[in-house]
Amino acid sequence: MSTRTVALVSAALLLTACGGGGQIGDTGGTGDAKKMVLIPGVAAEPFYISMECGFREAASAAGYAVDVQAPAKFDATQQTPIVTGVLADKPGAVLIAPTDDKAMAGPMRQLKDAGIKVVEVDTKLEDTSIASSTISSDNEQGGRLAARTLAELVGGKAGSVLVLDTKAGTSTTDARAAGFEEEIGKHPNLRYVGRQYTDNEPDQAASKVTATLSANPDLIGVFATNLNTGEGAATGLRNAGRTGAVNLVGFDASPKQVEDLRGGAVQALIAQDPATIGRTGVEQAIAALEGEPVRRDVETDLVALTKADMEANSKYFYKQRC
Repeated sequence: MSTRTVALVSAALLLTACGGGGQIGDTGGTGDAKKMVLIPGVAAEPFYISMECGFREAASAAGYAVDVQAPAKFDATQQTPIVTGVLADKPGAVLIAPTDDKAMAGPMRQLKDAGIKVVEVDTKLEDTSIASSTISSDNEQGGRLAARTLAELVGGKAGSVLVLDTKAGTSTTDARAAGFEEEIGKHPNLRYVGRQYTDNEPDQAASKVTATLSANPDLIGVFATNLNTGEGAATGLRNAGRTGAVNLVGFDASPKQVEDLRGGAVQALIAQDPATIGRTGVEQAIAALEGEPVRRDVETDLVALTKADMEANSKYFYKQRC
């Protein structure tokens, strides 16, 4: 997602092991209203590292102490103990990317009930009564953009198209897949063969691409809904000797994905603006803390990158360290 990355993972594992020592709802201590905590979806991922950079810059500039604690995997059972520990410290605000749109509702409500301002960044809960604000890309529109980009890459050729998704119940990738499915239906030359889940593991994405190629030799396009599925899909196509013959459109712009785009292993990337998500999350958290008007939903930019225009849009490339 670097000495910095290892520190994030170690902190997440320590919190998971210790669990803060109490039950969710035990606020402990006196709290610190001038502290903000970011709880990303997973440690060591360039998207969330880029978000962290924007978060640290904006919060520090506003005079807030900052902390970042991330689970080692994108998993509610690992994120919940981190929320427990943060709750005990009672910071003024928590920015969080919930790893499950239902399972994280209880822990996040405990934050709100303790008087902590909660801002969702990237992902969100089904329950809209908990967070003060949600900052995210327009993910459904991103999926539609991916479908249009793939159709342009394919031209008039006919063939099958696969969606590789991460985990069911992840609000962002569910929306991307839904937008893609809606838009791809407008292109009769492209036969949609469905969505497959990868548990956010690149090796699963690689193996599912290989299996789909065996079942559908006319496969002409793959849409991978996030960074890990995109990197895994590129590996699967490379192993099968189909790089370039199957057009791969990924979501996100990690250093590895950018390298794959430049080298031809990926034909397009739908890049988000995670640093702006982090900065905007801080702005909305401060507004909530100071009793100022808060924007309930904020959507940030998306852009389609191809090899031809990627360098002109390099500001959208994700970082591995701040």
